[in-house]
Amino acid sequence: MTGSVTDTGDRRRTSDAPLLITELIDEETVQSIAQEAWSALIGDDEFLVPLPGGLPDDAVSSWVEIVGAWSGSVVLTCGRSTAEQLARCLLAEHAPPVLDAEDVQDALGELANVVGGNVKAVLPGHSVLGLPEVGSAPEPGPDALRVDLLWRGQSLTITAQGSAGAPTARTNNQYENEVPL
Repeated sequence: MTGSVTDTGDRRRTSDAPLLITELIDEETVQSIAQEAWSALIGDDEFLVPLPGGLPDDAVSSWVEIVGAWSGSVVLTCGRSTAEQLARCLLAEHAPPVLDAEDVQDALGELANVVGGNVKAVLPGHSVLGLPEVGSAPEPGPDALRVDLLWRGQSLTITAQGSAGAPTARTNNQYENEVPL
């Protein structure tokens, strides 16, 4: 892991620069987490190949928010046909002949939940995982770690993106820790 940060248990001040995801986790760790999720949920013989590929115009995303020492979201993005294939794999023999939008959304949400939960587990300190959402992905800011993968020849990305935006300069406020009387 690059630039590991140790959680000392100390409280952070709001004026402290936010932790950056690239200081906490690397692409290899995210890819490993995703591969474990794929093996468990999609199948042992399913592999993610680290290879960039362009996402189709009909891309759909699912994500979960993480709030803690690092706050942001873990976003899974793929094409609609890939999302349908993933849903069929998750539903296995219970997949109906025609998938409805809710089946596909539930499948993508489950994948984002598992990948996001495992990303949360390797981050320092206590954090909380939100419920999965599906739709157009939130725009990544400067605090983002994107992993481009192929599954069955189809492109997908997993992005851990901070909600804090760019680090802000610390102000020298002599009253920042004082409590009014």
